[in-house]
Amino acid sequence: MRIGVPAETRAGERLVAASPASVAGLIKLGYDVTVESSAGTQASFLDEQYVAAGATLGDAAAAWSADIVTCVNSPADADVARLTTGATLVSMMSPQSNPALVEALNARSVTALALDAVPRISRAQAIDVLSTLSNVAGYRAVIEAAEQYGGMFTGQVTAAGKTAPATVFIIGAGVAGLAAIGAASSLGAQVRAFDVRPEVAEQIESMGGVFVSAPEAQQEVSADGYAKPLTQEQQDAAMRVYAAEAAKADVVITTALVRGTAPTTITAEMVAGMRPGSVVVDLAASGGGNCELTVPGEVVTSDNGVTIVGYTDLTSRMPRHTSQLFGTNIVHLMALLTPAKDGVLALDLDDQVQRGMTVAHAGEILWPPPPVAVSAAPAAPQGPSEEELVAQALAAHESAQRKARRRSIGYGLGAVAALLLLSVADSATVQHLTVFALAVIVGFYVISNVKHSLHTPLMSQTNAISGIILVGALLQIGSSNAVVSTLAFIAAAVASINIFGGFLVTYRMLGMFRKDAP
Repeated sequence: MRIGVPAETRAGERLVAASPASVAGLIKLGYDVTVESSAGTQASFLDEQYVAAGATLGDAAAAWSADIVTCVNSPADADVARLTTGATLVSMMSPQSNPALVEALNARSVTALALDAVPRISRAQAIDVLSTLSNVAGYRAVIEAAEQYGGMFTGQVTAAGKTAPATVFIIGAGVAGLAAIGAASSLGAQVRAFDVRPEVAEQIESMGGVFVSAPEAQQEVSADGYAKPLTQEQQDAAMRVYAAEAAKADVVITTALVRGTAPTTITAEMVAGMRPGSVVVDLAASGGGNCELTVPGEVVTSDNGVTIVGYTDLTSRMPRHTSQLFGTNIVHLMALLTPAKDGVLALDLDDQVQRGMTVAHAGEILWPPPPVAVSAAPAAPQGPSEEELVAQALAAHESAQRKARRRSIGYGLGAVAALLLLSVADSATVQHLTVFALAVIVGFYVISNVKHSLHTPLMSQTNAISGIILVGALLQIGSSNAVVSTLAFIAAAVASINIFGGFLVTYRMLGMFRKDAP
């Protein structure tokens, strides 16, 4: 079967549904690939690269007449008319808000697979283009904020004085929010983030942000594992958090978008309370905007000097990597649809992933899909009874006492043996044993308190101690006592291994920090 990759026709769109690398992946699955000439030019993919990957070039009609057509955005009416009867279309479609498109595709018996309807389950993550686009949008939001903000994100200390780092407040810790947290933290900003889901606190902190805790505004989880809707009290508490944090922030990034609709999280009153020169980047502008002053597609400035960025094409502003990741999602989808890797699409409607994204098939509209079955959590294993717990605790206590007694007896016997040895030894031997015992004690406490990250440098420094051992061993090798001479030889050999091995480890460790290291 042949896969067609047409150029995007939406005004200002710079993305393409396949990169040269993803074309090669589709060909490995057994497909022939036709790419419309210049389809990837805006994403920095040249026609020559597609040809080198194994694709053939054609015009728009050739791409749209393929057995399988993949594109980024919903096709226009003229493009739907170009589709071959019975073809398969793979693209974002917004089927819940675009019933006319669904009807038009079904009228041509097109199998329509909506990329923006992939079930949000673990097995489908590799084909989840919404996560891909959200990740890019979150990163780009920080870039746009840095462009509009009149200062540096990181703090600076110079001869002329110092500047404080920018404070960035991010609402929502989904894929886009976490990407924005990571990008802003990497630029040196102080990042604070809030989400109504308390379980994302650890994720926020792992990306370098500070979780704004507000228990009265946190979402509750019901017994079936799904989140409960926010109560009015919780919504009011969340709005108070937004107002307080926005007033202190230099940059606010909002990411709340629920099924294409953007709830209001930043009111005009909150904007009025922000400092002049502050920036609001509204990632939900395509759904109307989280900020009351957002104008979708535009950048506006409030009366008090706050810039509100409402771009709806953030992913298109990074076309190279967005297209690369989007194309990889398509390859993963086609691998799922082509289990035999023979270039023949085999749709399995019993698979909940494939069924969930199938909008129309064989002249029948299949939207909306049945709800995805959520596996019930296995019942927790029955724990031991209270009597069993008490018995286990008593047994553990008795075992610990026996071990302590054995340890005490061992220490006592060792002390007696040492005293007997000292009582019959001469003064020189007593002096040597005393120094040895003190060295063991001091060495134990010194080494045990050294951080693990310093063990390798510390090992290299012990070369000096090994050098002393080596010198002493060499002096004793010529002893007339065979036992002393043998022990001296062993000490010299072991010390030599430690010295040369230590220097070799140090050399390799220092080589890791050389600028010209491979």
